[in-house]
Amino acid sequence: MARHTWDVGHHHHSDISGSVSCAVITASDSRTSSDDVSGATIRELLSAEGHSVLNSVICRDEPQLITEAVEAAIDAGARAILINGGTGIAPRDRTFDTIEALIQRPLPGFGELFRALSFEEIGSGAMLSRATAGIYRDRLLLSMPGSTEAVRLAMTRLVLPELAHISSELDS
Repeated sequence: MARHTWDVGHHHHSDISGSVSCAVITASDSRTSSDDVSGATIRELLSAEGHSVLNSVICRDEPQLITEAVEAAIDAGARAILINGGTGIAPRDRTFDTIEALIQRPLPGFGELFRALSFEEIGSGAMLSRATAGIYRDRLLLSMPGSTEAVRLAMTRLVLPELAHISSELDS
């Protein structure tokens, strides 16, 4: 039986680069522009990698407001919409349900990998995260927890290494 081996030093998309137009949405009932550290972290990390941030908003964790923010980001030309906050299991955490309802093509690997990486850092509490991602209207939706540490983990280990590749796949 032939055994398949992966060349871990070569990625099929290693030559894909370029700026992706992004929008950042912070879903929170308590954050303001002066204390939205997670939203600022996302913007800073995107900019540092050469991606553009078309708009950034804070909206209450309400399905209609989140949906309106996503639609406004698409209307502004965003190819990727990065949402932070509202992915827990508290009654007020409504972001996951809202984003899941919008997603037309899920990317379950994002949530699975995020929880696996989180488990390495925080242990069993990682199972409480409902981080999710998928495609909506040919745009990438990425929904991650609101904690700055979780945002940094998702961005550096999952989002930034694949953002240009995903965007190019959506354009093909």
